[in-house]
Amino acid sequence: MARIAGVDLPKNKRMEIALTYIYGIGRSKAQYILEKANISFDKKTDDLADSEITAIRNIIDKEHKVEGDLRREVSMALKRLMDIGTYRGLRHRKGLPVRGQRTSTNARTRKGPRRSIAGKRK
Repeated sequence: MARIAGVDLPKNKRMEIALTYIYGIGRSKAQYILEKANISFDKKTDDLADSEITAIRNIIDKEHKVEGDLRREVSMALKRLMDIGTYRGLRHRKGLPVRGQRTSTNARTRKGPRRSIAGKRK
């Protein structure tokens, strides 16, 4: 089982897909990493040699911010917005949509399930 950046990659998946299990790596970044390491996109994680895993690990360490460092950076950016009291920071603090979406209807992902109001009947 390949372990890269503190994440166990799933067995028997194409490398292009398996790398996306690492926080901060999507499809295009995974393709870039594999091209640079001269590894086929279609190669399965089980078939990787130790030298190939090492090559992927080195590329990710040198060029990309992933997992813990990236999560820390994102959370610090949100914390900064909240501390200086920006509109976006207030929306994050209240758990409401941040990017200008309507909230009178919809926004259930951010607001959570509906809570019924007692005695509201007409």
